[in-house]
Amino acid sequence: MYQIVGAKAQEALAAAIVSNHAMLSDGGQARPRDRRSGGQFSQWLTRMLDEIDYGMLLVNADAQVLYVNHAARHELDGDHPLQLLGHSLRADRPQDMEPLYDALAAAQRGLRRLLTLGEGAARVSVSVVPLPSADVEPGSAAAAAGQTTLLVLGKRQMCAQLSVQGFARSVSLTPTEGRVLELLCSGVRPTEIATRQGVAVSTVRTQIGSIRGKTGAASIRELVRQVALLPPLVGALRSGLAVA
Repeated sequence: MYQIVGAKAQEALAAAIVSNHAMLSDGGQARPRDRRSGGQFSQWLTRMLDEIDYGMLLVNADAQVLYVNHAARHELDGDHPLQLLGHSLRADRPQDMEPLYDALAAAQRGLRRLLTLGEGAARVSVSVVPLPSADVEPGSAAAAAGQTTLLVLGKRQMCAQLSVQGFARSVSLTPTEGRVLELLCSGVRPTEIATRQGVAVSTVRTQIGSIRGKTGAASIRELVRQVALLPPLVGALRSGLAVA
């Protein structure tokens, strides 16, 4: 699954996107980007896509995967309602196959769809977005192959663990307060946190009060909202960079 699109193929795809679509403003007139800079720009584009905290896939009309970013490679594990079989995208549950293919067919007609796949804890929303190309000539081989479709995977958890940890460091939370914050962001109630931590509920409430004081949050809901709106830190985890 992780070898669907290697680094060279990712850069080739990004280079194609740049050469076909990227435009720069030049005195109010749009002009194509200088091809000599395409290689470096394609690397930036590939890395940028890998830094986005949403799984993203490009597929063709036959549900063949053309590109998958880092978050999608991480998300499409054995519990996800979407699965990758070789280069093909499939729904894990038989009852999700028809909605998936209907949405992909609709994308070929230029229609956007929002899918809800899976059930229970594995339930996930998927945005299906057509990406029409203005450069494809009607009747050409590219037109016959169908247009590319973008799939954006909904998150299965509200707050990414690394973002929570980075936020905890940035506001000088203690390790224990950081763990309490992680649990709050996972929807765990203070009473359950106390049970898991083996402490009294009053201790947890004191810790929450300290966290709120350091973050300026007026309530637990506001505290969780602050963390949920943080930019992603997935790149720091992959590259081994420290979070200051």
